[in-house]
Amino acid sequence: MVLSSQLERELETRVQSRTGRRVRDLAIELAPERVVLRGQTATYYIKQLAQHEIRDCLPHVHLENAIVVNREVY
Repeated sequence: MVLSSQLERELETRVQSRTGRRVRDLAIELAPERVVLRGQTATYYIKQLAQHEIRDCLPHVHLENAIVVNREVY
């Protein structure tokens, strides 16, 4: 459990760094063999950057990118 929350924090820090902190309300949910990204951003490019950061860290895990793109976020 502690390892899971440490990994979530590390992934969140890395995603926020890669996206320039442009994902609002970022949440990363870890499950066995699966990662879910949630939050909001203004562009599909930022959504894709977040996804690529997770892929770089955990290339063999199923990833669901549920970040919502809403141009009115910023």
